[in-house]
Amino acid sequence: MPANTDFVRRMCQDDLDMVRSWRNHSDVQKFMYTNHEISAEEHSAWFSKAKYDPKRHLLVYEHQNQATGFINLHQVADGGIADWGFYLAPDAKRGTGATMGLCALDYAFTTAGFHKICGQAIAYNERSSHFHLKLNFRKEGILREQHFDGSRYHDVICFGLLKGEWDKNKVALL
Repeated sequence: MPANTDFVRRMCQDDLDMVRSWRNHSDVQKFMYTNHEISAEEHSAWFSKAKYDPKRHLLVYEHQNQATGFINLHQVADGGIADWGFYLAPDAKRGTGATMGLCALDYAFTTAGFHKICGQAIAYNERSSHFHLKLNFRKEGILREQHFDGSRYHDVICFGLLKGEWDKNKVALL
C-alpha cells in the first residue's frame, strides 16, 4: 500500500462544497459526461440520495492528511461488478493520481469486496486512458460515438480490472 498518510475514507456532508468545487473546475469538467456547472442544490440532492445507496461507495482520497481527490465506486451488477469514476483536486501535485488509484483499488477489492472494476474514458481524455493502463486495467472495447458533447460525438473507451489481476500485480504497482 502507499504511505500510511495516503488513504481513502467515506465522503461526508462536510466534503460537499470542496468536492463540488473540484468537479466544477474547468480542468475536471471538460472530461465529464455532463459538463454543466453543478449547483449546490443539485450536488446536495445527489449526495443525499447516493450516500444511502448500499451499492455506492463515495470516497475522498487524502494525501498527507489533505483531501485531494474523489472516487465513486458503484456496483452495477450482481457478483461484485462495479463502475468507478474519480477526479483530483485541480491543485493536486503531479503523480498524486497514481497513489489515489492504488488506494481506491485496494479499497474496492479488499474492503468493498468487488470482483471487477470497470472504467470508461472519453477518447480525447488520453490521460485517463493512460492512467487505466498504468494500473493494469485491460482495454475491453470502444463504444463508438457514445458521448455527445453538444456539438460532436466522441468514442468512449472501456476498461476492466479483475480482482485476480489486482491480487497478482498489485505488489509490482505498490
